[in-house]
Amino acid sequence: MIRALWTAATGMEAQQLNMDVIANNLANVNSTGFKKSRADFQDILYQTTKSAGTTASPGVEVPTGVQVGLGSRVAAVQKVFTGGDIHQTSNELDLAIEGQGFFQVSTPDGLQNYTRAGALKRDSTGRLVTSSGNPIFPEIVVPPNARTISISPAGVVEVMLDGEATPTEVGTFELVRFSNPAGLNSLGSNLFGETPASGSPETGTPGESGFGTISQGFLEGSNVNIMEEMVAMIAGQRAYEINSKAIQTADEMLQMTNGLVR
Repeated sequence: MIRALWTAATGMEAQQLNMDVIANNLANVNSTGFKKSRADFQDILYQTTKSAGTTASPGVEVPTGVQVGLGSRVAAVQKVFTGGDIHQTSNELDLAIEGQGFFQVSTPDGLQNYTRAGALKRDSTGRLVTSSGNPIFPEIVVPPNARTISISPAGVVEVMLDGEATPTEVGTFELVRFSNPAGLNSLGSNLFGETPASGSPETGTPGESGFGTISQGFLEGSNVNIMEEMVAMIAGQRAYEINSKAIQTADEMLQMTNGLVR
């Protein structure tokens, strides 16, 4: 009975973490460019009292063994990089990536991070920056006398300056992709960092070599599906409940054993 207590406890612990993951997904349902997470479960050690294939008697082989599992655990919490819904905003600095790729972002520590959130702004010097103030890399600076900003699907940024009849090119966006984006490190603020598991970043031009294109005046929303998360939450709650019931049942059986009288 003691084994059943600890086994059911591992199930409760795993479902508690699963609920944490679901809660974070729901909390970010309106976060621009957010990618949902999924908890992957696996069974843990088994106690073997009889091995399959052993000889029970001369000429007799045991067809199946006796193994009792010791519970479950969360093997991984994986980011799911499916595309989110694209919403029109008509803001000339709102950009959505349709397809593969990340925007490159420079951070104050000199590192390069990556994001799918294209809600860009201009800082006091005219640089295009994220909502957190981190500049896009390569740096793109919009002159203060620019009347309009036009960004092509290939990432070319052109501005119409006061007193001029033709647009002026001021920079080009580059996109980055990874062989294993699920291996990226989530840093918060819609940013991801490179890890050994993600592979090295591959830089390219939007619309070429399998990279996505850039849509100006649009934003990519979160890829969280509320209905899916609600169903997963109910299933997780029931799994937690049934594991707690297993602990209660094992405790009652122990109580009956302790109450035996000769």
